[in-house]
Amino acid sequence: MGSNVGEFSKVYTSDPEKLERQVSALLEVLAHICGSDKLVLKAGKLEALGLLKSQNLEDKVIALQRIVFEDPTLDELPEGKDIDTIITEIENEVAEILARREVEERLERRVAQRMQQKHEEYVREVKMQMIKEDSVPDNAHTLKKYAELEKLERRKLSKSALELIRPNKLSQVIGQDRAIRSLLSKLASPFPQHVILYGPPGVGKTTVARLVMEEARKLKFTPFDKTAKFVEVDGTTLRWDPREVTNPLLGSVHDPIYQGAKRDLAESGIPEPKLGLVTEAHGGVLFIDEIGDMDPILLNKLLKVLEDKRVYFDSSYYDPTDPNVPKYIKKLFETGAPADFILIGATTRDPSMINPALRSRMAEVYFEPLTCAHIVQIVKEAASRMKIRLDSEVPEIISDYTIEGRKAVAILADAIGLALYEAGGERKRPKVTKDHVMEVIRSARMSPQILVKAEDRTEVGRILGLGVSDFVGSVIEIEAIAFPAREAGKGMIRFNDTAGTMAKDSVFNAASVLRQVTGKDLADYDVHVNVIGGGLIDGPSAGAAVAIAILSAVTERPIRQDVAITGEISIRGKVKGVGGIIEKIYGARQAGVKTVIIPRDNAMDSPPDLRGINVVTVEHIEEIFPYVFEDERPFSISAS
Repeated sequence: MGSNVGEFSKVYTSDPEKLERQVSALLEVLAHICGSDKLVLKAGKLEALGLLKSQNLEDKVIALQRIVFEDPTLDELPEGKDIDTIITEIENEVAEILARREVEERLERRVAQRMQQKHEEYVREVKMQMIKEDSVPDNAHTLKKYAELEKLERRKLSKSALELIRPNKLSQVIGQDRAIRSLLSKLASPFPQHVILYGPPGVGKTTVARLVMEEARKLKFTPFDKTAKFVEVDGTTLRWDPREVTNPLLGSVHDPIYQGAKRDLAESGIPEPKLGLVTEAHGGVLFIDEIGDMDPILLNKLLKVLEDKRVYFDSSYYDPTDPNVPKYIKKLFETGAPADFILIGATTRDPSMINPALRSRMAEVYFEPLTCAHIVQIVKEAASRMKIRLDSEVPEIISDYTIEGRKAVAILADAIGLALYEAGGERKRPKVTKDHVMEVIRSARMSPQILVKAEDRTEVGRILGLGVSDFVGSVIEIEAIAFPAREAGKGMIRFNDTAGTMAKDSVFNAASVLRQVTGKDLADYDVHVNVIGGGLIDGPSAGAAVAIAILSAVTERPIRQDVAITGEISIRGKVKGVGGIIEKIYGARQAGVKTVIIPRDNAMDSPPDLRGINVVTVEHIEEIFPYVFEDERPFSISAS
């Protein structure tokens, strides 16, 4: 290759000595850029060492080309170019290398400077953290306050009576067998349902829901694992801001400055989503007590979460292109937070007062009111768990004043306290007497739960009707009296002013029934119908009872006082179906009623396992007569 190179010759437009100096200068620059040793190694790899030692200028120029352009295949100078032009191209390339090298060095210096700065900041933060850890911000006053808090933490009262006797397994729940089975079928299932629990207060809705959830966790075929939570909240206490500044149920977004975002997020101007109870309950149960009292708008938002099974967040502060946004915040804004849970709501309200959209999404379970027998059993078991002796009359007395298990235990606990006070604390197992309980009842200004009781006698114009309020059935005393009008056809009818319009209409329906059955015109009588106690009867369910009371008053036939009636009356004497049958029957049984007469339309609503009470279904008012009138003579029908 050397011989080939030596065979050509270029025309020099400049002084050859000047060109020699340029070549030497370029070699020195390259040595400076690469270093002498590295330049020699590079020349060796590119087969340019022999050319550099040559006395021929063209050989040295070719060597420079190979080194600068890093091309070992260059064997001769390009045709058509003089050697000055070739050297100028080499100089330009060397200049490009020098410029690139300068830029790289400058960038390296800036990177090193920035790394040093970051390192110093990190060291400074570590030092400040160590100083904070080593520093003691407390003084004598704050240390005293801390000691007081610690002292308070060590002081604890004994468990309340409610905590002590609260059932810890389903077999200990009294009077709710059907409700427990129904809730188990809906929750302890491979496909659990959202459920709403109806029932009066103090019958165990919350306790049963919690215990059923524990049972569901034990079963392998349910979707609930051991970590599934039972998150409990009261619907009446749920507060939220329509601007979504705060929402403990669904969650909210806290802005970077004013609403509690973390310090590092506040400094960066990044909003922080705060997760709500629906996400805490993910994979488990969210129990909302008194769900019927929730804010309607918040309830609608909750229904949307039930559909999506996620909660979505939005904020004008959020910038998806900000590289400082943490991954978890970006995920919450982009995909939302998981909220796949089973909703159990409990309420003491009538189903008609519950949001229809909520009811359409939830199965319904009805808890039954507790009877006197249930309260007696609850009191006895509570006394046994608290190791208290009772007079035999105590459970019966307490059952007369409440149908709530929680209230019954509270009365017993007060009586126990009174007994201990009288004993001076000497007896570990005091005996609770009738006098203790009655003193507690009098001091609390309590009234008997059952004001009207059935009697084994008859009375003209008085009948027992049935009503229901907040899932609690009760006996209603209805009385009627009739006098011949001063002038035929101009009689007056008077009913309670507090009664509802539909109840008043029942009186006029009864007038038609009276004429149909007896041929008598109610316009020939002054009739006064009264509901003792002056309660509001808003609805048609007392119609049949009102008709029988008026019929008795006009015909002077006595009515049995151990029979109760419910049902709407039509102008043709038909007894039509009404609501609240189960609660009304329980209320009648508590009042000692022996026979309850209900519409045939409600035959399927009657509880299957009733004891001590006879339930009769009727379709027409005349079917009621044998059960309420001892006088079996037919009513005389005169021509109208």
